[in-house]
Amino acid sequence: MARRLIPLFDRILIEKIVPPAKTNSGILLPEKTSKLNTGKVVAVGQGGRDRDGKLIPVHVKEGDTVLLPEYGGTEVKLADKE
Repeated sequence: MARRLIPLFDRILIEKIVPPAKTNSGILLPEKTSKLNTGKVVAVGQGGRDRDGKLIPVHVKEGDTVLLPEYGGTEVKLADKE
C-alpha cells in the first residue's frame, strides 16, 4: 500500500488499526471499544523546511503506533483499507 502513495514534506501515511470485536475466549466486546482511533505509520515524508531552507525531520518513523484525531487528516481508501 505504501508504494502507491508516497507522502511528501512533513506528511505521514497511517493505516488505521481496527480493534477486534471478540476476545480469544469468545466474549463479544461493546461497540464503544471499536471507536479507538489508533493507527500504524506506514510511510513518512522527508520532513519540512524552515525559512533558511534547512530540513526539519519528522519525529515518527515507520512502524510506530499513533493516536489519530477524530476529525483531522485526509481519509484515503486503497484496496478496502482506510
